[in-house]
Amino acid sequence: MSSFTTFLRAGHGPTLFAAFLYFAFSCCIWVLNGAMAPFISETFQLSPAQKGLMLSVPIIAGALMRFPLGVLAQYIGRKRATLVEMALIAVAMLFGFFFVHSFNDLLAMGVLLGIAGASFGVALSLGSGWFPPQHKGLAMGLVGAGNVGTAVSVLVAPPLAGWLGWQAVYGVAAAAIAVPMLVMILLAKEPPDVDAHASFREHIACLFEKDGWAFSLIYGVTFGGFIGLTTFLPSYYYDQFGVSKVQAGQLTMLAAFMGAAVRIAGGWISDRWGGVNTLTLVLVVVAVCLVLVGLSSGSLVLTTLLLMLCFAALGAGNGALFQLVPLRWPTATAVAGSMIGEIGALGGGLVPNAMGLSKQYAGTYAWGFVLFAALAVVMLGVMRVMQIRWTRTWAEKGGRARAHAAPAAAQTTSLKKARA
Repeated sequence: MSSFTTFLRAGHGPTLFAAFLYFAFSCCIWVLNGAMAPFISETFQLSPAQKGLMLSVPIIAGALMRFPLGVLAQYIGRKRATLVEMALIAVAMLFGFFFVHSFNDLLAMGVLLGIAGASFGVALSLGSGWFPPQHKGLAMGLVGAGNVGTAVSVLVAPPLAGWLGWQAVYGVAAAAIAVPMLVMILLAKEPPDVDAHASFREHIACLFEKDGWAFSLIYGVTFGGFIGLTTFLPSYYYDQFGVSKVQAGQLTMLAAFMGAAVRIAGGWISDRWGGVNTLTLVLVVVAVCLVLVGLSSGSLVLTTLLLMLCFAALGAGNGALFQLVPLRWPTATAVAGSMIGEIGALGGGLVPNAMGLSKQYAGTYAWGFVLFAALAVVMLGVMRVMQIRWTRTWAEKGGRARAHAAPAAAQTTSLKKARA
């Protein structure tokens, strides 16, 4: 407890809490269509491929909106950017409440749900911006635990949909977003960790560097797997095991909650053991679990236990990767985080589509799980190659923060020499 108190004193606790709440509400809203998928599918009589498309649209749209929001935040401030986004989320939810009457309307609503998915990079940068490098992994892990919003969504949305009707849930979300907006206004303070004199090119430098793309692809497995599976699992449980719509949400919640909770531990462990070391273990566990899930489709209990372990690893991986981001881009964390979050989240869009196509054309969901397991193995190889240079330029062995971090300008010069 004393060490956690020391951690809080090293930064700004109220901003950390406001960023967490903002991210949690955003995640909750982002996966609403996935949480209500059994109800929506019944209304529109969707095929497996149509379900996959419906579930992937919010993920892809949210991914594509992350980087623009990160760039905006770099100029107007992260706190202001969060308030602009939450106002847009409220408008989007009202569209869902009043105007979704066909499958095409549903796809348009998926695009609007993507507004909530754009929150990631700004939330993590805002919450961790007051903390020194040796505590950023834990700070980002705490904000990133806002992924628990996905668990809340799949737990709460199905009963509400059964009681009020699934479109009414959008209206509830429109009202609920006022809570994090008020907290953000009252508690959050804009962090000072931005180079005000940096050019636009310097702000978006991560777009032109191998490290940015390597991080993004790895994140496509860890976070892409987390959000893609969370969105897909209510439909999987309902179709594969014949449970009720509410029970499908409850089973998904068990896995999603594990992923969100362990994200904190992933950041904390990575501060001490190193993000590269943590990600190595994570990718191995994810690959093994996904193959076993594909083979255990006849057992509800075994599937649920394997998915809980898989989600725990994915959550730890998300925390580990974002322990590394502020070490690599100390003055442009919001932009770098948004770019990595954008490209990484696109990996989540593959999951529902792969599952739907696998079921429709192969008669089983197993090949969708196997495909994502193979991607985890490929990303493990990419990271093990890249980490040789990382530990020579901006990180200690294993991916820990250096004891005495070099100034941003000096670090940039070092990285340019390393690339030359």
